Amino acid sequence: MIFNIFFSVVGLSRMESLFKDEKDLPAMTWLQKFCCRILKAGAIPRHIAIIMDGNRRYARKHKYDNRLGHLKGFDKLAETLSWCSELGINEVTIYAFSIENFKRSKDEVDNIMDLAREKFHRLQAEKEQIRKHGVCIRIIGDINLLPPDLQKLAADIVYFSRNNTRYSII
Repeated sequence: MIFNIFFSVVGLSRMESLFKDEKDLPAMTWLQKFCCRILKAGAIPRHIAIIMDGNRRYARKHKYDNRLGHLKGFDKLAETLSWCSELGINEVTIYAFSIENFKRSKDEVDNIMDLAREKFHRLQAEKEQIRKHGVCIRIIGDINLLPPDLQKLAADIVYFSRNNTRYSII
C-alpha cells in the first residue's frame, strides 16, 4: 500500500500565504503574468495533481542539506498554488509523502516530519483565512503511519475545513 498525504483545496485566493509568509512570496514576474493570461485564453483544468519530487536532487545540485531542499520544494509549492489561484484552478492534489519515503535515513524522515509539523501549525494559525477563502483540506492515506502529534494536527485541520467548498487541497 502506498501512503500518500494529499492536500485538497477548494478557492486558492493567495492560498500560498497559508504556507509561507505573504511578505516572503515573490511577486509574479511580468512573464508569469503574461503566461497566465495566455493559458486563460484556452481551457483551464479544474483540478491538477502535483508530485513533489526532486527536492534532494535540487539540494545536492546547489550543495544544500536535504532539509533545505525540502523547504525550497515547499516554497515552490506555495508559489505554484498562487499560480493555480491566478488561473482559476480550484482543486489541487499534492502527492507529498509515500511509504517509500520512510526507507530514507531517520534524520531525513525526521526533518520531513518536522517540516510537515511546522506547516500544519501554520495552517492551524491561519484557520480564519482557510474559512474566509473556503479552503477544504483533505488527506488521503494512512495517517496512522505518522507520529501521533502530526496525526492530531492533520486531523484537526481536516475536520476544521471539512465544510469548505470553494477550493480543495488534497
